[in-house]
Amino acid sequence: MADIIKTILSKLPDAKLIDSAYFEGANIILYTHDKKFLVEGEPIIKQIVNEIKKRIELRAVPEILVNKEETEKIIKMLLPKEAGLDNIEFDEQRSIVVLNVKNPSMAIGENASILKEIKKQTCWTPQVKRSPAVRSRITEAIIHVLYASSEYRKKFLNKVGKAIYKGWTAEKKQEWIRVSFLGGARQVGRSCLLLQTPESKIIIDCGIDVAATNSEKFPYLNVPEFDIKDIDAVIISHAHLDHSGLVPYLFKLGYRGPVYMTAPTRDIAALLALDYIGVSYKQAAQPIFSVSDIKEMVKHTITLNYGEVTDIAPDVRLTFFNAGHALGSSLVHLNIGNGLHNVLYTGDFKYSKTRLFDPPRTKYARVETLIMESTYGGRNDVMPPRKQSEKALIENIARTIKRKGKVLIPVLGVGRSQEVMLIIDDAIKQGLLQNVPVYIDGMVWDVTTIHTAYPEFLGVNVRKQIIAGENPFLSETFKRVGSPTEREEVINSGPCIILATSGMLVGGASVEYFRELADNKKNMIIFVSYQGVNSLGRQVQEGLKEARFVVEGKEEKVPIKLEVVSIEGLSGHSDRNQLINFVNNLKPTPRRIIINHGEQSKSLDLASTLHKFFKIETTVPRNLEVVRLR
Repeated sequence: MADIIKTILSKLPDAKLIDSAYFEGANIILYTHDKKFLVEGEPIIKQIVNEIKKRIELRAVPEILVNKEETEKIIKMLLPKEAGLDNIEFDEQRSIVVLNVKNPSMAIGENASILKEIKKQTCWTPQVKRSPAVRSRITEAIIHVLYASSEYRKKFLNKVGKAIYKGWTAEKKQEWIRVSFLGGARQVGRSCLLLQTPESKIIIDCGIDVAATNSEKFPYLNVPEFDIKDIDAVIISHAHLDHSGLVPYLFKLGYRGPVYMTAPTRDIAALLALDYIGVSYKQAAQPIFSVSDIKEMVKHTITLNYGEVTDIAPDVRLTFFNAGHALGSSLVHLNIGNGLHNVLYTGDFKYSKTRLFDPPRTKYARVETLIMESTYGGRNDVMPPRKQSEKALIENIARTIKRKGKVLIPVLGVGRSQEVMLIIDDAIKQGLLQNVPVYIDGMVWDVTTIHTAYPEFLGVNVRKQIIAGENPFLSETFKRVGSPTEREEVINSGPCIILATSGMLVGGASVEYFRELADNKKNMIIFVSYQGVNSLGRQVQEGLKEARFVVEGKEEKVPIKLEVVSIEGLSGHSDRNQLINFVNNLKPTPRRIIINHGEQSKSLDLASTLHKFFKIETTVPRNLEVVRLR
């Protein structure tokens, strides 16, 4: 394994069949000039893959590729109309042609017969992508960035691969593994962990506490063990600002290594980062990173599907699994030291079936250490059944509409907003709610379009709806608000429902609506997600009587007369019982549980309970604390 390319070439019938070999991250790409071997060599490649347990792909050198115009004609001839071809994109640097279609299975063919024929006739390697039901500006912009930097990406991915396979041997044993908590320990917000071995340094999540003061907004990146030049990889569990918001700043600091996340997490993380810049300017603050830093993040991102195993360092192997929290959210499984130690990091997760997502899995080959969130880990954090919470939401909305009021629901742009959209749309269709306008403001609409682009990351029910062309997010119930003028029209209109970001009333459209609606007792604000300590949402939740705003440089005081309702059962986080059940059902049983991402009292309470129930070593580290795993 010290020189994996030589090992692969030695197993071929003739090494001269291969012109060059490159890494694409942990994947090995062999380029051939031999058309016959390109088409007929797959069984040989599969045999080598089975031997060395690494992904190998065979592609054509550019010189033998059929020209683009002729290739397009061949593809259109071979694809059935039922595939719904939208457009064709060429990645010349990698000899790949991407087919964007409405029905991927029809484009692939039985046993990939159509793809094989395209490769045979054109020498291009075809890849199929599902066309989104609604155009996503951010996804299109990201694709543009990736294609525009394809030459750079090829060199970058090759460099990543060389670093992964440098000097790796199956017999190597690690002497120690430790985790430093740079944020998110005994608090909710700014999640950031540093995993270290003698071989590797890996950042897991890098977020911002949007509700904190400046001194406590960001992870502790000024500690001696953190040096941006030594970081081998960054892993992001999901796209919420408290987990992904500071990643562009790492590139501002000079990081140029890989960032691993799912494709929807990449798209949403970029969108949230752009929004963060906009909110900073609105608050007359200088953003800590720029649009160019976000582009660098995109250029250096390596996306993985659920269940896809990949090496990310000489001694670390990564697999993502569905976390049920938000689109693309992942449980992070790390195999360290070639089986020496296995870590499962939950990030934020929901151990329950929801309208959007299926519950996370609990069966793994090995888990020695579990690092688990505790947002709702306190002894009183037991949520009502989901149906009861949905009923309460509908009843409160109906009561407000009946008295001619407006309902403001501050939502997280990712996850809660789409969940609430599905609940409201279903209630209107069943006649449980009047058919009043449901206005979607802030980034909610943009994030929703990303949901339609990645149905494979959604729960089975909504996935089937989207694939069948019955996309619930395209209901006529929803009205997009896209400008200040339209926002003013909503405020001056009649009874309605407003979903707007941010979910904690910390910047975003929800704050503007709240300022206009707070002084009317006919109106209602419904909180459906966690409200961070010191956020305006938490203060309103706890009975704040008057809110202060700065409008065009002048302070404005607004009495809070609208009705305030909190419905916790719709949270994307697991409640206390779900957290305990997850540990109970986790197989194999971990040797150690580390609790993070929760207010101190909740984290300590959950840790104590888990230790009593399961007799497992349980730790609640503080920020800046280092925990040795082995």
